[in-house]
Formats: sequence, structure tokens, C-alpha cells
Amino acid sequence: MRFIFKTSYDQDIRLAKHGGQVFWYGLLLLMLLAAPWLVPEYWLAQLTFVLIYGVIGLGLMLLAGYTGQFSMGHAAFVGVGAYAQAVLTNHGMPFPLAMIMSAALAAAAGIVVGLPALRVKGIYLGIATLAFGFIVEEVFARWESLTGGNAGMHVKAPAIFSWKIESSEGFYFICLVTAVLVTLGVLNLLRSATGRAFVAIRDSEVSAQSMGIQLARYKTLSFALSAALAGLGGALYAHKLRFLSPDQFSILQSIDLLLLVVIGGLGSVHGAFLGAIFLIAMPQLIAMTKDYLPDAIGQAPGLQTVVYGAVLIAFVLFEPLGLYGRWLKIRTWLQLFPFYRKGMFKRQKTFQKSDRLK
Repeated sequence: MRFIFKTSYDQDIRLAKHGGQVFWYGLLLLMLLAAPWLVPEYWLAQLTFVLIYGVIGLGLMLLAGYTGQFSMGHAAFVGVGAYAQAVLTNHGMPFPLAMIMSAALAAAAGIVVGLPALRVKGIYLGIATLAFGFIVEEVFARWESLTGGNAGMHVKAPAIFSWKIESSEGFYFICLVTAVLVTLGVLNLLRSATGRAFVAIRDSEVSAQSMGIQLARYKTLSFALSAALAGLGGALYAHKLRFLSPDQFSILQSIDLLLLVVIGGLGSVHGAFLGAIFLIAMPQLIAMTKDYLPDAIGQAPGLQTVVYGAVLIAFVLFEPLGLYGRWLKIRTWLQLFPFYRKGMFKRQKTFQKSDRLK
């Protein structure tokens, strides 16, 4: 007779901690597979954008949420992947190979940024990545022979050998498969020694270095992987829009991506997709409520920016863990009902604040 002892460590490294997660994630996957036959074409397009931004968000989440590195120019990596994909596919390279090359080129750009940024951190790292974003945007605008400059460039429909994918349903399935594979890859990375090294660097660089973790190596690796996923999402973004221009990858896009990971929930794979849903759904909600607001407010320029800023401030003040943190509290309330006590999350906040002061 053999006795198998399951430790808490074994439970931490498993992809699915219990059968309930397998059931619900399987049901979600089935619903996503059936989406082309369940929702209108417009909502299918929005769902496609959620998957694309989810892939990009996973890259930024890996960098900011799990390694603690601040980036304000992440849209530049998306642009590198998008333009590389457009140029390669327009010159006849097969779609899958072009995606791999686009991700590799974006990863190389991430290494270029990551190596000089090793000497700075915090807000100074944000300024360095912001400068990189401005440089890349200017390159896109000036290199007219390759990118078309401010006039933009058209992107061919994706083609896998002789199969040309022009339908929105076919491209949706490509984005879905990519998002699932990237999510599984990120989850496996986070439960490996590399992922735990990322988290150790985020929590305390001094403690991580004292345990033998090479800061330069893992910070650069985090930048490269994050940029690669951003480039992969950019490649899908290029084929979805079929047209690229430099202003699509400006500082405003980088701020939107930061908004995605902060509101979704820093340090959470779920948060990348929750933030993507927020980023796609919020403009639709603002557009629908404009007609019900007074003209002085509904027709005012910059309304969306004001709403985004107000939502971000509200989350920073009242829900630092983002949408995923709010879901965890709702789930805990449902699990403990009717024995839930009102002050339990206040004690949790106090612990987090005292923990940050150590």
C-alpha cells in the first residue's frame, strides 16, 4: 500500500487546484468556441479585441505585476510586432512564421530596453520606457519606405499556406487558440523557478539577490518575454485592423495598457483578461450613456479620459487589487454566507499596509 501526501506546495504549482476549476474553465472554453454561432458579428469583433488585448495584457502583467518593473512605453513593443507582421506578410511570408518573427523582433527590442534600464527603477524606469516609446513612434512616422509614415500602411489578410483567412470567424479562432496557448505558457512559467524568481524580485530585490537570484538576468528576461507577448498581440492587432498608422501606438495606448493591468488586478493572470474586457467595454458604455446625459457633459470633449481617470482613482483608493480582487471578495462572501463578518476585509487591508512598510 502506498501513501501519497499532498503538500501545500504541490497544490500551489498545479494548474487546476480542484475539479471545480476544471469544470468552470472547461465550460468557459466551450462557450468561447461556440461564440461565433451565439453572438452577432459586432460582438464577435469586440470579443476578438478582448482576446488580443488579453495577450498583450499578459505580457505587461508578467513585467509589472509579477516582476515589479514599471513600463510606460509598452505600446512601442505592440507597434514593433504589428509593423513587423505587416511587412513580413505583405512580402509573402506565411502567417505563423511571420508571427514568430514578429514576437522575436519585439523580444529583441525588449532586451535593448531592458539592459540599459537595469540601473534604474521606479519612476525613472517609467521615464526611460516612455522615452523609448516616443523614439519608436517617431521611427514609425519617419521611416516612410518601410512603414508608410503618417499615411499608414495596409495589411494583407492572414494566410496559412494556401488557406487565406478572410472571415471574422476564422480570425477569431486564431486569436482564441493564441490566447489559450499564451495563457497556459504564462501559467507554467509562473509556477517554475523562473516565475518564482520574478515574484521574489518584485517583493524585494535585496532579498532575491541574497538568495542567489541574478537580478540582471531575470529583469532582462522579464522585459524580453513581456515584449514578445506584446509583439505577438500586435501581430494579431495588425491583421484585425488591416491598417496601421503611428498614432495607434502612442503614449495614450501605453496608458491604456497600464490601465488594463491596474484595473484588472496586478499580479493576476485573470486580471489581464478582466482588464481587457474593461478596456473594450468601457467606451461602449460611455457611448450608450452619452444620450442620457446633459449636453454640457455628454458632448464635452475628453469625457472618456475623465471617466477613465475617475475609475482609476476609485480603484487605487478602494480596490487596489482591481477587478480580480473584487471577485475574490465576492467569492469569499458567497463561500462564508451566512457567516460572513463585515470587518474581515478591513483587517486584510490593515495587514497589507503594515506588510508594505516592512
